Amino acid sequence: MKNNIKTPHQKALTINLNADKYGSIAEIGAGQETARWFFRAGGAAGTIAKTMSAYDMKFSDAIYGKSPRYVSRERISAMLTHEFNLLLERLDESRSDTRCFFSFANTVAARSFTHQTDGHGWLGVRFEAQAHEPPSTVILHVNLHGKNNIQDQETLGVLGINLIYAALYLNQDMDAFLLSLVDQLFSEVVEIDLIDFSGPAFEQVDNRLMALRLVQHGLSNAALFFADGKIVQIADALWRKSVLVERSRFRPPTKLTLNLLDCAQHRFTEEQNISSDEVLVLSEMTLCDLESNKQSDIDTDDFLSRVNILCAMGKHVLISNYGEFFRLAQYLFNYTKNPVAIAMGLPSLRDLFNEKYYVNLPGGILESFGRLFKHDLRLYVCPEINKDTGKLISINELQLESHLHHLYDYLLENNFVRDLNSVNSDYLKIHSDEVLHMIRQNIPGWEDAVPEQVASMIKERGCFNYAE
Repeated sequence: MKNNIKTPHQKALTINLNADKYGSIAEIGAGQETARWFFRAGGAAGTIAKTMSAYDMKFSDAIYGKSPRYVSRERISAMLTHEFNLLLERLDESRSDTRCFFSFANTVAARSFTHQTDGHGWLGVRFEAQAHEPPSTVILHVNLHGKNNIQDQETLGVLGINLIYAALYLNQDMDAFLLSLVDQLFSEVVEIDLIDFSGPAFEQVDNRLMALRLVQHGLSNAALFFADGKIVQIADALWRKSVLVERSRFRPPTKLTLNLLDCAQHRFTEEQNISSDEVLVLSEMTLCDLESNKQSDIDTDDFLSRVNILCAMGKHVLISNYGEFFRLAQYLFNYTKNPVAIAMGLPSLRDLFNEKYYVNLPGGILESFGRLFKHDLRLYVCPEINKDTGKLISINELQLESHLHHLYDYLLENNFVRDLNSVNSDYLKIHSDEVLHMIRQNIPGWEDAVPEQVASMIKERGCFNYAE
């Protein structure tokens, strides 16, 4: 798929010269940056019914209603509803049969003189793909990493034009839609960590797949959706929460992977003296875990099989491009000051000490562990069974290269690594790769390695190339 990159000037002019596109723009918090492109391009009278900026909070409340937070999903939804309804109320009877309405809105907290931190915001567009039909909506959340307020404003203006253009002209090609959002932008200055599509133009769009595409295309480092399939903004989800993560391929989710996570959650809440509601439990998959045969392509049916099963089991799913655990930990601690825990098996802990993963770090493995355990993080590690001897191996019997012994002893003595011996020992014999092979070859007995609900879904939906 080839993406025809156009400048914001070209996009704005294209929309302005199309007599069938007509709408309004409302921007809160960072000026009239998107509207400015339409006026600079020329011919805006044929496109713009109204632009506005309700910068003062009381003015904003008077127009859109009171809100506990002005930079929020609730606020952007209220803005889009209000502005699009105004178009219909005031102009619907007088428009031609081919003219399609749209409303764009954003609410942003950008870097300023008083807040010298990275900004973030919500942008959205509501539009008619065909005149007089029910509207469709796209909402996205962005993190702004500009070095100053002017750079963030320029980013917002370009991103706003890109979003409007994509909604009006690229709504039938979702990959082109997503890639076009960052035309003329760089990942160093903007990250899109949530996008949500709804309405008749996107009836065939699975927002969970779009979350994957955000990470796959490099628009974001991670994306999160809850068990109900709703795409959520990570900062909101992690706010004042402790976090427990299990990384796996979940291909398929086995009794071991699910029991390990349950046991880790019980231990974590017990040690922290907190309730389960205070912990956000995440099932994480990295791009590497999703790619086929170490290639960059991702089997979307396979991906959706995994997440459908996880969601049916009540699990929240995090997709990331953080291959190294220390990068995942740093990411999570950006959004919470509470403790973070990672649940894993002994093979993953052994892999954590493989120095080949840290050759690009100036401080090597020491730097990686320094970053990993910089904050309140712990690893819960379940034992494994030696295939040759049948012996149970715990964290205390883990064999590492001799020059790593002192480092490992330090982690054990300071309880950074904790033994998770409550996992059902019968499940330790389960290996997901073997289970996957049995499913694909229709070898009897694989059902015993997964929960009954998982087995039923695999059979009913033909997941993982299951063939009866």
